[in-house]
Amino acid sequence: MERSHPAVTVDGLVLVDGRLVAIRRGNEPFRGMPALPGGFVELGETTLEAVVREVREETGLETKVLRLVGVFSDPGRDPRGHTVTIAYALEAIGGRPKAGSDAAAIVLVNPDDPPRMAFDHNEIVRKWRGL
Repeated sequence: MERSHPAVTVDGLVLVDGRLVAIRRGNEPFRGMPALPGGFVELGETTLEAVVREVREETGLETKVLRLVGVFSDPGRDPRGHTVTIAYALEAIGGRPKAGSDAAAIVLVNPDDPPRMAFDHNEIVRKWRGL
């Protein structure tokens, strides 16, 4: 994916019954690995709209944004090309976890001891936890 500038993505951190909602990636890169639900911001939408949409598409959960977790811009964070992600903490306000979009499965992980995750998502979880 050749680009002349970074792409913008969003990632959502949402708890269900005290567990962090992750997806098992159905596509490369990192196929089969757990990842935070998220994806590319579409033209004409805000990052807040994008994270709510992406989480709904991938997990079936309706959410509202609680706070900004951070901006992660390491040029090597995505093997497809330079991608800047904006991570948000969300609250589930409806729906129930069900894999959709490019998610192969929903994985509920221990937020205090998450497995190795795709991209830089372990770093995002650490920042979300305040570590």
